Amino acid sequence: MKAVRVHEYGNADQLRYEDAPMPEVAPDEVLIRIHAAGVNPVDWKTRQGLMRQVRPLDFPAILGGDAAGTVERVGAAVSRFKPGSAVVARVSGSYAELAAVKTDAIGRAPERIPLAHAAGIPIAAGTAWTALFEVANLRNARTILIQGGAGGVGTFAIQLAKLAGLEVVATTSTGNRDFVASLGADRVIDYTREDVARQAEGVDLVLDTVGGEVLKQSLPLLRRGGQLLSIVAPPDEAAAKERGVDARFVRGNLTGIKLEEIAGLIDAGKVRVIVDHEFPLAEAKAAHALIETGHVRGKIILRVV
Repeated sequence: MKAVRVHEYGNADQLRYEDAPMPEVAPDEVLIRIHAAGVNPVDWKTRQGLMRQVRPLDFPAILGGDAAGTVERVGAAVSRFKPGSAVVARVSGSYAELAAVKTDAIGRAPERIPLAHAAGIPIAAGTAWTALFEVANLRNARTILIQGGAGGVGTFAIQLAKLAGLEVVATTSTGNRDFVASLGADRVIDYTREDVARQAEGVDLVLDTVGGEVLKQSLPLLRRGGQLLSIVAPPDEAAAKERGVDARFVRGNLTGIKLEEIAGLIDAGKVRVIVDHEFPLAEAKAAHALIETGHVRGKIILRVV
């Protein structure tokens, strides 16, 4: 099969579109013919070696964690899926024509959108879902500030937070103001022209998708007893405790069941998948160059089929 692999850590030139061995399928796995793969910031960070302490690569390695496609065949112990079914999945190595995936990481694909666009769901939507519905204490929250509302996680977080009944404030750049408002944000702050601290002071919950200085600057925005959740890096727990704030680092906890919940919301017209750019799999270098800019509206998709 064809795949995009890396043979050592480094820049985007390490991405090689080449022949790779077919995956072996265990009894509890499904072989998926991948139609498209989502591109996430964690992909380029993994490629560069920034994640090697928690996610070391076994070279040559196929990158990618988001996939949408059809079931090619199933393992001997699998009865939930049938060949030909359209699915979306959290995959270890989705920059490829085929991947073997455990059944608990697979869900039916939404029918309302193109199958290729469903590849934008797993990591971004799964992370937003985990932060809002599994980590955050929404019973004590009326307002949420989403730092980075135009990005992959941010676009899903705005929509899910609105469904949860929260007042949503989101930061973005000038060119994305109308776009972020169209997702349902009640207030949009242009961080390039406005004082975020003045516009968003006293919120109940902050979801940080940016990190760095933005994460540090998020803590003073919260009321005492508020919550700071970052998907990028662990917040300063000592500083948070001093301010009476619950601060946590959030990792996506994705399952096939959650994927199907999200697919149901998409089919009901309650959640949109925003696709910024699509590239052929062979042009993974261009996709990585774009996502490394940090200025992507929604998701980047690699088309495999």
